[in-house]
Amino acid sequence: MSNQLEGKKIKVGVLGATGTVGQRFITLLSEHPFFVLHAFGASARSAGKTYAKAVNWKQTTPIPAGAREMLVYECTPDKFADCAIVFSGLDADAAGDIEAAFRDAELVVFSNAKNYRRDPLVPLIVPLVNASHLSIVHKQRLQHNLKKGYIVTNANCSTTAFVVPLSALEKAFGPIETCMVTTMQAISGAGYPGVASLDIMDNIVPYISGEEEKIEWETLKILGGITEEDDGSQSFEMHSKTPLRVSASCNRVPVIDGHTECVSIRFHKRPPPSPQQVREAMVAYTPDVQTIGCPSAPRQTIFVHEEPDRPQPRLDRYFQNGAGVSVGRVRQCPVLDIKFVVLANNVSIGAATSSIINAEAAVLKGFVDI
Repeated sequence: MSNQLEGKKIKVGVLGATGTVGQRFITLLSEHPFFVLHAFGASARSAGKTYAKAVNWKQTTPIPAGAREMLVYECTPDKFADCAIVFSGLDADAAGDIEAAFRDAELVVFSNAKNYRRDPLVPLIVPLVNASHLSIVHKQRLQHNLKKGYIVTNANCSTTAFVVPLSALEKAFGPIETCMVTTMQAISGAGYPGVASLDIMDNIVPYISGEEEKIEWETLKILGGITEEDDGSQSFEMHSKTPLRVSASCNRVPVIDGHTECVSIRFHKRPPPSPQQVREAMVAYTPDVQTIGCPSAPRQTIFVHEEPDRPQPRLDRYFQNGAGVSVGRVRQCPVLDIKFVVLANNVSIGAATSSIINAEAAVLKGFVDI
């Protein structure tokens, strides 16, 4: 952690604090070295209650002691005016207008919702991949006539899992031109109460609404760079310099936490790397958030298993507190070049943990006034 943050306490708020993602934010932030929980926001029916009375707690650890007696407010900016950062765990149905109102009130919002992922001025950041995209918030502020406020989103949980190894491989071997991914997604990804038990028990549901389109589009924004015009304006290049085709098939499976994905890729450059070279590149991969010292970043971004039957959700989803990704079965693909299996904890690095690391990077890079 940077020396300038030693002893600093940065006030943060959580929107959607009583929901599943909000609960995860509160669990992680309660022990953070410099973020301090200051304000909670939820629906009108929860407002005015203490957090312990408002929440239907579903985490495996107790409600953090410091959060239990905090009051819950409605999601209005005036209640969060003292917060340097606001984390949003709001459902998409409510997130759009609320997050925009917070930005317009000069608050910095790190969102887990999908509403602004396609906005051409909003960074879509998987912190283990493209924290450099924070630079476009300057243009977002200019567009909205703001001095401090902006919105940053993190990616869909299924996208997050496999863009991390893709980023490692593009960094080592150049552009990937084709990617096929089949997901086996945990039921917690559907929120609470989620999928009905009679639909998911002893079953696989081969459809998740909107999920395949999210993966296929978000991957291009995340792995693509930022172009700068002669007038200094910036835009996302969507991997257009070396077009990337992504085909996703998404399935809901009876696993509580942890998305498993089978991935096949073809590289642009010929000949492609060997499976051993791919393994070595994944192990060596070090993203910017590790280099600058984000405290919630994993020590090892990609853990590569040598066992033929790993990774597995039950065994590997909580490794490094769910902040990294696990890869196994790296081998040649007889149709493309390389195929492998990747596992990521969808409620950690696929959700709240990503937003928290994004915020840490923004603080350490000077994008947040503290």
